[in-house]
Amino acid sequence: MKINNPNGVWPTMITLYKESEEIDFDAMGRMVEWFIQNKVDGLFAVCQSSEMFFLSLEERVKLAAFVVEKAAGRVPVIASGHISDSLEDQARELTAMSETGVEAVILISNRLAGADESDDVWKANAQKLIEQLPDHIAFGIYECPFPYKRLLSPSVLKWCADTGRFFFLKDTSCDVEMIKEKLEAIKGTSLKLYNANTATLLETLKLGVDGYSGVMANFHPDLYAWLLHNWEKQPEEAQRLSDLLSVASFIERQLYPINAKYYQMKEGISSNYRSRARNQDDFTATNKAEVDQLYRLSKELSKQFSAVAIKN
Repeated sequence: MKINNPNGVWPTMITLYKESEEIDFDAMGRMVEWFIQNKVDGLFAVCQSSEMFFLSLEERVKLAAFVVEKAAGRVPVIASGHISDSLEDQARELTAMSETGVEAVILISNRLAGADESDDVWKANAQKLIEQLPDHIAFGIYECPFPYKRLLSPSVLKWCADTGRFFFLKDTSCDVEMIKEKLEAIKGTSLKLYNANTATLLETLKLGVDGYSGVMANFHPDLYAWLLHNWEKQPEEAQRLSDLLSVASFIERQLYPINAKYYQMKEGISSNYRSRARNQDDFTATNKAEVDQLYRLSKELSKQFSAVAIKN
């Protein structure tokens, strides 16, 4: 089995709503175009950033199918969206998601074992789940921090890789040494590792990670695309950009994903920053000012690094 999962930038897409809090598919279409224009390499639709825990199964499936349709083969699309507790319900959710045309369905690491359960329990449940799904379905894994963060050990990742069914890992360890051990465990397999953390990104690119899949690509995806595709050719500029992106990423500790929705309002993608997961009334004037400043900085950096690319 082979899938189209290129190295590079894979944004964890947010979900935009109308004032009625129905999904705004017109705005979502503009978002897909914006990402592609900003040179992302793939799209991770229906994940925690998408507020998947606040979407019905019908909405999750419809959203993934819409992103696949709008991407129209220009970039591959993956999606998660299994949020249930029982393996039977998860199999139903994942089967429905696979029928949307996504390149791979992404398993949430914390759905397959409790916080106090062992790796052996995780592998046994993963095996049971895989056996309930059609053989043609390709998988990935997302170390989602909600409802609890379950980081996968190198040995579990090796088990996943050896099944021949897993191709994508969104790593949220934020730990260079742990990522190094994971890379060693999956070396020579089809399982690729995408770092979700900006501060460790450049250092782990040098170790061999395959890309970035994190929330900050919802703000300035073009800058991540520049870093991912130029860090070897222009190491000094890459280090400067990495430092700036790391500082800018502090904003994800603010009211995310509302701040990302506000940023995309400034891009003309959406008309509001409604969220089902967070209270928009908590998004203060100071929060807006911080995003306004990030927006101006991002635009200035985009000009600078576009010029660097042209010059070289």
